[in-house]
Amino acid sequence: MATNDRQAREERARLRTYQARQEVHRRKERRRVRDNLIAGGALVLVLVLATAAQLFYFGGGPGDTEAAPSASPSAEPDATDTTGEVPSPDLAEGRTWTGELTLNGIPLGVELDGAAAPQAVASEVSLAQSGFYAGTTCHRLTTAGIFVLQCGDPAGDGTGGPGYSYGPVENAPADDRYPAGTLAMARQGGNASSQGSQFFIVYADSTIPSDAAGGYTVIGRITSGLDQLQSAVIDAGVADGATDGAPAVPVTIDAFTLE
Repeated sequence: MATNDRQAREERARLRTYQARQEVHRRKERRRVRDNLIAGGALVLVLVLATAAQLFYFGGGPGDTEAAPSASPSAEPDATDTTGEVPSPDLAEGRTWTGELTLNGIPLGVELDGAAAPQAVASEVSLAQSGFYAGTTCHRLTTAGIFVLQCGDPAGDGTGGPGYSYGPVENAPADDRYPAGTLAMARQGGNASSQGSQFFIVYADSTIPSDAAGGYTVIGRITSGLDQLQSAVIDAGVADGATDGAPAVPVTIDAFTLE
């Protein structure tokens, strides 16, 4: 009888040991599944954040201002009037306008295509001839992925404009490629009717992704002086060593003439 009791106790002990081992195994398995889920979730979060960062950098484009230039050039003009004060496209006369944009004493030869972008060129001609741009700054420089210098904001921080805004987007490249020397209009991301006075100079070949509103209105090109701008301003980079922000060398528009 004593022998049977001892065997029964041993069997129960072995059963408890087996059950304990099984429970340890199940806990390890649950922990492994949990850790895998956490790792997978973290990876998804990293990918989402990376995608969001890329969209932030490139979504606004050289047209974005602070409200949306995002990573691409962007602009948010002061849209107090979207119709009444907008210069008529007829002012562009369907012709090529030539002139000079002077930044920090550096003369840049310019050529605007009034046939390809009549509304935008009409606005630029009106603003330039009225002296609107004199004394305004180039508030934004981008040096990674997209290579632009953004100018023409009377507020100096990407939020200003001429008191009107207009659309649509005109003469945007179908392949989203903007060669060095391109002059184009800044706008809010996804808003084709938010163009105003802010424009950007593409100083190196750039691919600027289109958004819901399309691409960016190309008004013309820099015909001379880009190398001087590169050495005097661009090469110094962005303030605080960033890749998108105020130029390390402050830039002022001395004059903008067109004829």
